[in-house]
Amino acid sequence: MQSYINIARAQDLENPKERVLYRLLEILPGFLSWATLILALLLSWKLPVGAAIFIILFDFYWLLKVIYLSFHQVASFFQMRKNLKINWLEKIKNIEGWERIYHLIILPTYKEERKIIESSIEALVNSDYPKEKMMVVLAVEERAGSEIQKMAKEIEKKFSKSFYKFLVSLHPKNLPNEIPGKGSNESWAIKVASEKIIKPSNIKKEDIIVSSFDIDTRPYPRYFSCLTFRYLTAENPQRSSFQPIPVYNNNIWLAPAFSRLVATSNTFWQMMQQERTELLVTYSSHSLPFKVLEEVDYPKNVVSDDSRIFWKAYLFYDGNYKVIPLHYPVSMDAVLAKNLYRTIINQYKQQRRWAWGCNDMPFLIFGFLKNNKINLAKKFQHLSNIFDGFWSWATTALLIFFLGWLPLILGGESFGGTLLSYSLPRLTRSLMTLAMTGMVVSAVLSFLMLPPKPKNFGIIKNVVFIFQWLLLPLTLIVFGAIPALDSQTRLILGKYLDFWPTEKISPDQGLTKNFVGG
Repeated sequence: MQSYINIARAQDLENPKERVLYRLLEILPGFLSWATLILALLLSWKLPVGAAIFIILFDFYWLLKVIYLSFHQVASFFQMRKNLKINWLEKIKNIEGWERIYHLIILPTYKEERKIIESSIEALVNSDYPKEKMMVVLAVEERAGSEIQKMAKEIEKKFSKSFYKFLVSLHPKNLPNEIPGKGSNESWAIKVASEKIIKPSNIKKEDIIVSSFDIDTRPYPRYFSCLTFRYLTAENPQRSSFQPIPVYNNNIWLAPAFSRLVATSNTFWQMMQQERTELLVTYSSHSLPFKVLEEVDYPKNVVSDDSRIFWKAYLFYDGNYKVIPLHYPVSMDAVLAKNLYRTIINQYKQQRRWAWGCNDMPFLIFGFLKNNKINLAKKFQHLSNIFDGFWSWATTALLIFFLGWLPLILGGESFGGTLLSYSLPRLTRSLMTLAMTGMVVSAVLSFLMLPPKPKNFGIIKNVVFIFQWLLLPLTLIVFGAIPALDSQTRLILGKYLDFWPTEKISPDQGLTKNFVGG
């Protein structure tokens, strides 16, 4: 195996020159973001005309991008709505040999409540795919304590007869070359499943699809049938991952407005990416062939394991690896803690952890330098996409909603008397007003995707769900740009993040029903 695909940070490299190069690459994402913001500040002070022209061009670029992405968003929504109504089990029954396909579902848990864990397992039970073809591993952490281990054994006893196999794995603490968290727990669970389930059963490894699920993931009833169909009809299923759309509907009626906005915005971004298949990367809950995990190894030394497993496979197979969009949802939790203050802190920490995916950038550049078998055009396409994604995450909201006014404030009297000074706020206001069409599209689609409203919620809640989108600019800064800059700055300083599990609480209401006919 290529050793470079297991690098997590610069210190992992033994060669001093390579270590220095990788360290510089770690600095690059934050350097570009901070350089952009500082340059905007300096230009507004020293060259306000140039800054104003840049801001106008940037706002115009953003308007075009919003329109472009909104079309993808709407197209993806209708495709998902269509897929929810298809009887995928009937479709796969028309494919010869479909019965050979088994599903291995990994559910890594730390200290989540029993109700959360059982709700996710019950969603698997309610799947229409034959349960005798499903294997479930509840992956428990030793460091979580004996009470959690006891609870896991009770859950195993309760569901042991519901599937072909149900297994509890115990991830030992303090293993070398690991970051304690979801990735290392899952990596261990896959090895345990291989030894205790797959080898004794003599199931062909090419016939096993592994679903890497967060513990709050509740797949919609036809998910595994849809996944099986895509797997059986894929051009090269052994070189493909499969990505559903995460929809944060488990507790959406209970979550505060900012949490709903962050969660829904993330759903819409994933919907847009499903339409841009050449740029799609695995995220959160996803599925992939067991054979890939056997050859590549699930990452156990990084925080952003869900995207890193794709990049590891992409490099290992010399670019002959892709993600197939399912256009089918899985339901997950929006951030919700026991009080508002903890929800705010948890939301920020979750976004910072997601933004820590910026450490995929040095990994990918270094890997591309090492691998000469991948097409140069593909390298450029992926690098430009990942750079644009993390750079935009850290800078766009600040450039649009804050720095756009700096030439008027810092430009002085010489700029204040110019026609451009007079026109700048009007032009930017007009461009951003047009860009609000994207927000309107999001507001409408988010309303259409809501699960049934609990009986004790009045009509006012529906109104709030529409007008909450007015908080989007503030949300994009507080829970978008700032945590992204936080992560990138930590990477500059070499202050690497450890995995932080998002606190989850079970809602009082049963909010597990599907939407739009699923």
